[in-house]
Order: sequence, then C-alpha cells, then structure tokens
Amino acid sequence: MLSRMLLVFLSLSLFSSASSLSCRWMDHKFRQHSHNSLDLIERMAHNSTNTTEDAEVNFPHHLYSQASKASAEDKLRFTIQILEEMAALFEEDHSNASWEEITVDHFLIVVTQQADGLHSCMKSHGHKKQNKKLRMYFKRLSHSMEQMGHSAESWELIRKEMKTHLMRADQLASSLLTT
Repeated sequence: MLSRMLLVFLSLSLFSSASSLSCRWMDHKFRQHSHNSLDLIERMAHNSTNTTEDAEVNFPHHLYSQASKASAEDKLRFTIQILEEMAALFEEDHSNASWEEITVDHFLIVVTQQADGLHSCMKSHGHKKQNKKLRMYFKRLSHSMEQMGHSAESWELIRKEMKTHLMRADQLASSLLTT
C-alpha cells in the first residue's frame, strides 16, 4: 500500500514538473525584460500623435486562446514568434513616427534579447513550423501600414497593437514560470 502511494506521488510530481517549464532565464530575466519592453513601448506613446483611426486588422485573440491551451514548448514557441514578428515590424520604415530613435532602438534590443532568452529555454532547438495564422496577421499589419504610407498615425496604431501583444505574451509566458 505504501509503495503504491509512493508510486502515485512520484508520478504526480513528475507530471506536474513536466507541465511547467524549468529555465533559468525564464526564472531570472523574463519578468525584467517584459517590464522593460512594456515601459519602452509606453514611453513611445508620450512622443506620439493621437489618432482616431481604427486598425484594419483585428487583434488575434483566438490565437492566444489556442496557445494558452498548448504545451509549454508550443506556448514558448508562440511567444518567441510574436516577439520576432514584432521586431521585424519595427524594423520597417518608422521615420514618420514621432518616436525618439533611441527609444525604438532600445525597444528592439530588449524584444530581441527577450526572444533569444526564451529561445534558449526551448528543449528541442529544431525548427518547427511557425504559426501560419499569426504570420499572416503580422503580414496584414505590415500591408495596412504600407497602405497608410508608414504615417505617424499608422505607427501609433501599430504601437498600441504591439503593446497589447506584449501584455498577452507576458501572460502566456508567465504561465510557464516555475516560481
């Protein structure tokens, strides 16, 4: 009887430890980088023009809902893809945006470091397919911005959208923290 209870206990502890992600970078650096990226994108707002236009691309809430039900590796992969797509978007011509260049540069550095740090937590470093719907969403954002001439207003819409992504990605990745 005691051996069965011990077996059940060990099985449960192995199962629960397998469901969370153990990664030193996640435990020690993730929250700091997440806070920094949100702070920087908020700082951009203080130097931005106000806009009344609505984004033509709807936020992909359903993709986050799917990702929240995925395995730890897939949650991590999804979060990494968001950060990488975001960095690529901010590499586009933002000369019409009213942001300070140094703030954008710092934002890109932090987001890239965050993606790299999360990537170091991946158990299997093999290349798995990206989420196609998420990729298409970012392509539509980029195309929408091009249609608006990379204007200050289009960049403010993107900034607001990316702030929402950062908050949702933080929630998703925080669900993996072991602390």
